[in-house]
Amino acid sequence: MHYLIIGIILILALFAIRFSNKHGIPALLLFIVLGMAFGMGGFEFEDFEFADSFATVALMVIMFYGGFGTSWKMAKPVAKEAIILSSLGVVATALVTGLFCHFVLGLELLEGMLIGSVVGSTDFASVSNILRSKNLNLKFNTASLLELESGSNDPTAYTMTMVFLSVIIGSKVSIPILLLSQVAIGIALGFAFAFGVGKLLKNLQFQADGLHAVFMASAMLITYSATGMLGGNGYLALYILGIYLGNMEFRGKRDIVFFFDGFTEIMQIGLFFILGLLSDFTKFIEAFPLALAIMVFMTVIARPVSIYGLMLPFHLKRNQLNMISLAGIRGGAAIAFAIMAVNSKAAISVDIYHIVFGICVLSSLIQGSLMPPLAKRWDMLDPSDTVLQTFNYYQDKAEIGFLETKIPSGSSLVGTQVKDLNLQFNFIVAKIERDGKTIVPRGPMTIEENDVIIIGGETHFDQSGQDLIEFTIPRGHQWGNKHVKELKLPIDRLIIMVQRKGSGTIVPSGDTLLLEDDKVIMIKVEHDSQIPETDQAGEGNNSHERK
Repeated sequence: MHYLIIGIILILALFAIRFSNKHGIPALLLFIVLGMAFGMGGFEFEDFEFADSFATVALMVIMFYGGFGTSWKMAKPVAKEAIILSSLGVVATALVTGLFCHFVLGLELLEGMLIGSVVGSTDFASVSNILRSKNLNLKFNTASLLELESGSNDPTAYTMTMVFLSVIIGSKVSIPILLLSQVAIGIALGFAFAFGVGKLLKNLQFQADGLHAVFMASAMLITYSATGMLGGNGYLALYILGIYLGNMEFRGKRDIVFFFDGFTEIMQIGLFFILGLLSDFTKFIEAFPLALAIMVFMTVIARPVSIYGLMLPFHLKRNQLNMISLAGIRGGAAIAFAIMAVNSKAAISVDIYHIVFGICVLSSLIQGSLMPPLAKRWDMLDPSDTVLQTFNYYQDKAEIGFLETKIPSGSSLVGTQVKDLNLQFNFIVAKIERDGKTIVPRGPMTIEENDVIIIGGETHFDQSGQDLIEFTIPRGHQWGNKHVKELKLPIDRLIIMVQRKGSGTIVPSGDTLLLEDDKVIMIKVEHDSQIPETDQAGEGNNSHERK
């Protein structure tokens, strides 16, 4: 029964992602609402201990992959600004918010400071989700600044939360030593593990696909645990590990990108769903006024004051500062830190979980929804490129690829020199395989019969995956034992490849005979009504004959 429910939740989450992309509502907010809906529907869940453990693992993955996906080349020009905002910016925002909670809302000073610390950081998952789903390529390298800031500021909020929790509990710990150890050990071990893992990645060669991802997950767990055991900030070490390795080139990196793409998405869905399920709607309503007041104050005063003050020496443009201020969305990390506060058994007079939960829901809804239209209104959109180029994990999906073709007997290419191939596209003859030997191609080299020519170039990565269709021809299918030119394909489709057992990959021509059990790969494009129907029918269906 439990597995059935989990499956249903994941399917609903996928529909939530689609709805988010279509209507501009942050997907992570929909996951929270989905969790709340299940809770209101009778699924009781009050296990804060389990939620804390799951949140820890989820944040480990999100922090690591946030660093892994950060393009240092894009982030380096704004690194100073981002690092200041992710450290001093979090401290300033937390302290100003804490003072507001005390002097205006009447909370105890330490409790106000604890709440300010818990919600002091910007949520990477929320910010990156909005930037990518709405393709907000912001001017002045602002997207990279927000990416680096939101990806690296959770350790500061975590450390501040630990400090104020220790004070409230009455723990006999030196605050300066706690701060120093969290930061210094976190940075030192982060770089140490990054260097060591990087060396191993360059020397280890795994035979099976996917083992690089297993190795990376193991390195992530070891880095976090070892850093925590020595008194350092494990999240900070993980972010450093991620950003160091993500900007390296090594075998298996593409497998890691695809694995963590899906794994991170699952962890985010699970985290936000559990956080929503853990909430009580009645308590949420009771905490709503406080949550709304704190969220509005942070959005209108606390974060803008911190941003404008700390960025004064950098002379950023006003519209850029407005955009950075608005992008301070609170999310899963803050709620996870609130769970940590609940589990600490500290004497807190307010319902910190539902206050923080309310702040994050409102922040994600209001700030997340306002980012696209206000970016346009403030003239912050740069239409010349895509924001996806600022993320390593997007760039690493498109990489160098190779094609091979065998020169058959009687080919017009026999006797042609490599320099005479006259490639009109951005390709290169990478190598020639002849009689079982590999030959480095030179301009004067002559192509011979049965040579295997390998051509290299940049592969195309289809973000949607909707353009390609593949299927296996079953027994009795009408395409069986027919030539490609006899198929009468629709004008919007073209067979680009055939895979046959025992024969490998076949690049089809009009005379290619299709057999049962052949795997056929087709490309499908949108119908262009501007193309004359006679041209589409006359040329489109016979396109293979021209190959």
